[in-house]
Amino acid sequence: MAEREQISFEDFRRIDLRLAKVLSARRVEGSDKLIELRVSLGGEERTLVAGIAMYYKPEDLVGKKIMMVANLKPRKIFGIESQGMILALSDGDTLSLIVPERDVKEGTRAT
Repeated sequence: MAEREQISFEDFRRIDLRLAKVLSARRVEGSDKLIELRVSLGGEERTLVAGIAMYYKPEDLVGKKIMMVANLKPRKIFGIESQGMILALSDGDTLSLIVPERDVKEGTRAT
């Protein structure tokens, strides 16, 4: 795997990693890979679009707590504004969402 450019600690601190709870999920019409998620960050709800449909069914995501980048600039994907990015691991064959090992309330920031 190719190494990526190193960033400073200050750059890292600018990334807002937070726990989100999936409120609803549906496949994006016209795409085999995309799922539209509605998530709660505690007092705020957001829409995310993620390329995870080959690994997860929408109904299996509802209620799951996932990690996300909360301060990514919004981006339109298949006409849907995605307001963040979920965090996942992939080895090429398998994809796994990054989830907490303990019950933590949504909106909690990673430290």
